[in-house]
Amino acid sequence: MAQLDRAATKELDRADFDPRLRELVRIRASQINGCAYCIDMHTRDARAVGETEQRLYALPAWRETPFFTGRERAALAFTESVTLLADGHVPATAYDAVAAEFSPDEVAALVSLIVTINAWNAISVSTRAWVPGSYQP
Repeated sequence: MAQLDRAATKELDRADFDPRLRELVRIRASQINGCAYCIDMHTRDARAVGETEQRLYALPAWRETPFFTGRERAALAFTESVTLLADGHVPATAYDAVAAEFSPDEVAALVSLIVTINAWNAISVSTRAWVPGSYQP
């Protein structure tokens, strides 16, 4: 997993993919998958790269808010489609929207990011990486 994560990060860096959007994608997939460990980690990382509290709190309802750009909306919709792949695959509209906003290299990096965070979520959730009630602030 560490090698996959490094490879995905290398592709994101090569495509000059916005660090704040990287974290939003990681958080949104983790919210869908119910991965408390990754939500905690990536909301901290998002704040560290300048993401606002308002956008982090609004992320589960991103469609209903004015806080996200068209580019971010395309990435978030695509993230949800890939994360929920079993619910009907990735609709052409989601792919077309992301392809209209991102270059082919950026789309490839985004796919790598989404696949990687979903794999981390599967490991963390299935192994109880964060046991409920164990957090000590």
